[in-house]
Amino acid sequence: MASTTDEKNARENRLRLFRDDGERAKHEAVEAGLAVRRNMERLRELRLAKEADIVAHDSSACKPAAPARPRVRRRVY
Repeated sequence: MASTTDEKNARENRLRLFRDDGERAKHEAVEAGLAVRRNMERLRELRLAKEADIVAHDSSACKPAAPARPRVRRRVY
């Protein structure tokens, strides 16, 4: 009977460890997802600030574009 009890305890311990590992993996996946979203938000804010800075500086120094000249077609004989 001792071996049956030992096997049962070993099985329960394995299942408990698997359950703990699964919970830990889920928690790590959620944390990684949150970290990615925070980083994307930070980068988006930096990009928008950079674009706003470029527009603010370039709009005052920008000169109007020259009108396009019509293309001249030349005949090839």
